[in-house]
Order: sequence, then structure tokens, then C-alpha cells
Amino acid sequence: MKSKKPLLVAGIIVVVIAIYLGTSYNSLVSKEENLKKTWADVQATYQRRLDLVPSLVNIVKGVSDFESSTLEAIAAARSRAASGQAGASLDGENYKGQSVAQDSLAAAANRVILLVERYPVLKGTAAYSGLQTQLEGTERRIKVARTDFNKAVAEYNNAVRAFPGSIAAGIFGFKAQEGFAADKGAENPVEIKF
Repeated sequence: MKSKKPLLVAGIIVVVIAIYLGTSYNSLVSKEENLKKTWADVQATYQRRLDLVPSLVNIVKGVSDFESSTLEAIAAARSRAASGQAGASLDGENYKGQSVAQDSLAAAANRVILLVERYPVLKGTAAYSGLQTQLEGTERRIKVARTDFNKAVAEYNNAVRAFPGSIAAGIFGFKAQEGFAADKGAENPVEIKF
């Protein structure tokens, strides 16, 4: 009976460790999948912007011949943003590259809004107003999607880096991820000149 007791204790320890590793692995996989889902949500909001901007540009072109260079800049920015999404991988460099391309598209779209303020004839166009509302809603959706993504990154990183989860993460090869960060100088207000 005495010789079986150490084997029984060792068996219980092995079972406890196996249960811990199994539940830790499943938890990490769940958090990683949530991270991928929230990144896909960010991509979907970017795609919504890419789909919406050409319509906005076409309506503005149809109503006015003003500031064609601004409209061409939007088309070029959209093209750059769309090419940055192809084969998007889940890493810090991709976040930064897409963020730069998407920010240039947002800046170009903001120039169209300035056009409306300069040329009241455009402001009266109901279709343009509707699309402007859609664009503003899209920008809000992008903000929310980025915030949700950063929350998922933080939750995942806490699970990967905190003890005792870090043990299972190290064994199974889970690594901390990088979220969105503000660009340098983003705390300064944007100056708009007419």
C-alpha cells in the first residue's frame, strides 16, 4: 500500500498539470481567435470606407468641377489604402502601414468636406449630405473597431504574459501582440486653413 501512494500522488499531479495546460491552451486559443476577429472587424470598417469614398467622389464630381485636384487625391489615397489591405497579416508593421494609408484617405476625404463649406452649392445636395453622414459614421466605426481591437490585444497579452498563463503560452508558442497606437503629434489639434 505504501509503494502505491507516491504513484497515486504523482498521477494526481500529472492529471492536474494536464488539466491546467489544456484549459490554459483553450483559453489562449479563444483569446487569439477574438484578436483575429477584432482585426477582421477593423478590416471590414476599412473596406466600408473604401467602398463609400468612390461614391462620394462621383457625386461631388457630378455636382461640381471645383477642386479636381482634391478629388484626384482622394482617388489616389483610396487606391493606396486598398492596396495596403491585400494579404493583410496580423503584425505591428501591417497595423502601422495600413494606419498611414487609411489616415491619408481620411485626410483626403476631409478636404472634400472643406470644399462643401467653401462652395455652398455642394452643401445643398441631399445625396452628398447623405454620403457625408455615411462617411462620418464610417470614421466612427473605424474608431470603435480600433478600440475593440486594442481591448482584445490587451486581454490576449495579459493572458500570454501574466503568471501562470505565461507558462502555458511559452510552451505552446503564444506571443504578445501589438495594438494600434496614436501617431506622433496626434495630441496636437489639426489646423484647417481656408
